[in-house]
Amino acid sequence: MERSLAAECEILLHICCAPCGVGCVERLLNAGRKVRLYYSNSNIATREEFDKRLEWVRWLAEKNRLVLEVDTYDHAAWLQAVQGLEQEPEQGKRCQACFGWSLAQTAQRARELGCTFTTTLTISPHKSSSILFAVGKPYPHFEPIDFKKQNGFLRGRQLAKEYGFYLQNFCGCEFSLRSCKPRPAQ
Repeated sequence: MERSLAAECEILLHICCAPCGVGCVERLLNAGRKVRLYYSNSNIATREEFDKRLEWVRWLAEKNRLVLEVDTYDHAAWLQAVQGLEQEPEQGKRCQACFGWSLAQTAQRARELGCTFTTTLTISPHKSSSILFAVGKPYPHFEPIDFKKQNGFLRGRQLAKEYGFYLQNFCGCEFSLRSCKPRPAQ
């Protein structure tokens, strides 16, 4: 059974949301990769926000005929993982711990599937790809793909606008809301 699962999944893509994922999915598919999506986002502060983002990720998976797996939502466990880092600024040690949480969850699933993995988080101009790569380095099956390259963020935003995706203005955790700038009504 493991062999057939691996055949369906050359690379497991940790996906945080559809706007970040759409450009990454396009790039991987254009490169001929077999992609499986993994929505693992216990950092998202509320179940309502988690479900809202998941709705658009499901749409993206269906549009591209991709398998989508959804990890168990466990915000309490995520809060334990970042305990003591609540006052850290955005892009600080809390974010690094959060990246560690997400990549560990994805690494475990990729190991079970027998495939490599990467993350859509590198597409964000607000996330350091070098930090993400350092966090992923201990996992031999991690592929350090910088989706910001080749205007990845711009392409993702173009596609998100074209598809009418819900565009959130914070990473998802309650601590990131402190530095959030209100987005004009669309």
